[in-house]
Amino acid sequence: MNKKLVCAIPLAALTALGLYACGGHDSNHADLSSVQNIVVIYAENRSFDNLYGTFPGANGIQNATTVNTQQLDRNGSVLPILPAVWGGLTATGVTPAITQAMTVNLPNTPFAIDDPAGFNTALSVTTRDLYHRFYENQMQIDGGKNDKFAAWADSGGLVMGHYSTNADKLPLYKIAQQYTLADNFFMSAFGGSFLDHQWLACACTPTYPNADKSPAAGSISAVNSDGVSLQLAANSPVSALTGIPKFVNSGNLSPDFYAINTMQPPYQPSGNPPAAGGDPTLADPSVATTLPPQTQQHIGDLLNNAGVSWAWYGGSWAAALADRTKINGAVNVVPDFQTHHQPFNYFADLAPGTANRAQHLLDGGTDGAEFIKAIDAGTLPQVAFYKPQGNLNEHAGYTDVASGDAHIANVIQHLQASPQWKNMVVVVTYDENGGFWDHVAPPKGDRWGPGTRIPALVISPYAKKGFVDHTQYDTTSILRLITHRFSLPSLAGLTTRDAALVANGGKPMGDLTNALDFSQ
Repeated sequence: MNKKLVCAIPLAALTALGLYACGGHDSNHADLSSVQNIVVIYAENRSFDNLYGTFPGANGIQNATTVNTQQLDRNGSVLPILPAVWGGLTATGVTPAITQAMTVNLPNTPFAIDDPAGFNTALSVTTRDLYHRFYENQMQIDGGKNDKFAAWADSGGLVMGHYSTNADKLPLYKIAQQYTLADNFFMSAFGGSFLDHQWLACACTPTYPNADKSPAAGSISAVNSDGVSLQLAANSPVSALTGIPKFVNSGNLSPDFYAINTMQPPYQPSGNPPAAGGDPTLADPSVATTLPPQTQQHIGDLLNNAGVSWAWYGGSWAAALADRTKINGAVNVVPDFQTHHQPFNYFADLAPGTANRAQHLLDGGTDGAEFIKAIDAGTLPQVAFYKPQGNLNEHAGYTDVASGDAHIANVIQHLQASPQWKNMVVVVTYDENGGFWDHVAPPKGDRWGPGTRIPALVISPYAKKGFVDHTQYDTTSILRLITHRFSLPSLAGLTTRDAALVANGGKPMGDLTNALDFSQ
């Protein structure tokens, strides 16, 4: 075909014809346009040091100094020991239990949760949950010193726990050894899963207009004049050694009505049921945690405009729609569908009944079965996001690391055998740190982040092999990769984030292309 004619054909049409965009590759000259599929697998709640702190060649715990391992008390003094793990180290109902009394007098230093000479709590055991909230995360980071994780936690010394992983214990570790592990990759926003999922979708923070006159008025956080720390309650324990901190109000909204901690989707499946006698596809808007539909531009909008196919595959999405008992369950419930992990379900242009929703918000199936069918058939869209169901996402408090890690490794095996593999880039990462300490200071960015360092793997025929990538990334780097590959306009949040990083003496975020080598 004439090159000028090829250059005039839209990207989606070229892909359908098995051709590449203008300036793309042939068999001898591969480049980024060779990538026909980008797959994002989004796990939960692990800091880099928590899972990969002993990975050879990575900036791990061995590189930490006393300054960023030794935890301080709330008054700035060095803690003589770590606080007890309030409520016990293992989740409620898990046996054998590691009780609070068994965790007293821990040395003020990182420790291996799975140490046979210590707690001997394997990757297959569910530990208790930890604070992972917007303001608390910033208070723990303490301006980059990472020395107040124990001070501003509800889990005491557990924040300093990590695992002694290797390729025999952790299937993804073995995959990381084969491809690229990024060791300078940060969660895009401070805090928890809800907000970091939003940043994966739109590089933006949701809003609740007129929240002070809404059912959510009681969830407006009481924040100090610094804008990053919460006001302490009068009866808050003075020391981390004597109890969990108490705040005037650590709510779901900022004082200027941004949604910063977990809010529920306005559409089903939502953690909030429909209003009595109301539309069964909606969540009750009179409940304080129901977020109004969002209208910000998201990555799906840009992909639609460019004619690039995409989908969000929610593990057990259909099961959750059919049966509310599958939603937000207790420890080790299957599938334990997490409604606030479905970021596109918050946007008005993907509301129930729209063609946009039917085309792009897909059922990943229980245990990923429907997603795997698409992989095996070679019918994945050009951009695919996969969110494992709750019991397979590695989130402390309701599931373990081993189950989710094995599941994701199995999905990767299917991807490697897929007809689409030869032109695919897979990114596996975690939404946020889950409250676990990490020794590396996040780069200073904008009001929203980036937050604590998390693991990320780049897996592809084009990925550098056996490589540890020290390039500065955050979750928005995934959006940057998609934007770069498909020549999309930049989302406003990406531009704002880079400007803030540079204004604070840093550098813009990378787009993951340093993990790729097209000469292989």
